[in-house]
Amino acid sequence: MPKIDVYDVKGKKVSDIELKDEIFGIEPNEAIVHSVLVNFLANQRQGTQSTKTRSEVRGGGKKPWRQKGTGRARQGSIRAPQWIKGGIALGPKPRSYKYRVNKKEKRLAIKSLLSSKVLENELVVVDKLPFKEIKTKNMVEALTNLKVSEKALILLPEKNEIVQKSARNIEGVKTTLVNTINVYDLLKYNKLVITLDTVKKLEEVYA
Repeated sequence: MPKIDVYDVKGKKVSDIELKDEIFGIEPNEAIVHSVLVNFLANQRQGTQSTKTRSEVRGGGKKPWRQKGTGRARQGSIRAPQWIKGGIALGPKPRSYKYRVNKKEKRLAIKSLLSSKVLENELVVVDKLPFKEIKTKNMVEALTNLKVSEKALILLPEKNEIVQKSARNIEGVKTTLVNTINVYDLLKYNKLVITLDTVKKLEEVYA
């Protein structure tokens, strides 16, 4: 079991904790992580791009010139794709890019990234975030004490308005919940900050 130090918001070590091997100690599966990431990004696409075909552009009802005898190539409409201001051939149309990935693959990808954070010393465990009021200054001070100066993802076990609103105006910092965690955020943010309650919740959900 990987062992990791636990700090308070002042940056002082208060204890240590043993993390479960099946969640924080597996060998990261890069192929699964890539597959789930591509799925996540595809599902975010709106799919609203659209071009007009020759039947949708205005004009082109009259044949430009007679079929034979002019010495030029035959043309049926000035709105054919080869004409300026003509329709677009085989252009994109509104569509859905969504597809599903196996739940077991998603879980394995999350566990792979959690294990990767431990291996790369990018996991910071805090005993708790005891903020009594919504104040960005308090969150900045806590992150500074924890030596988190880069892009950080704060993972919470459940909704906490004080913590979430205290962190939302800090550039490069995002809060999310255990139930809504995704591979994109875990890859995007260098540091992962979690509380002891979050560790318990992760072990309950992903055990």
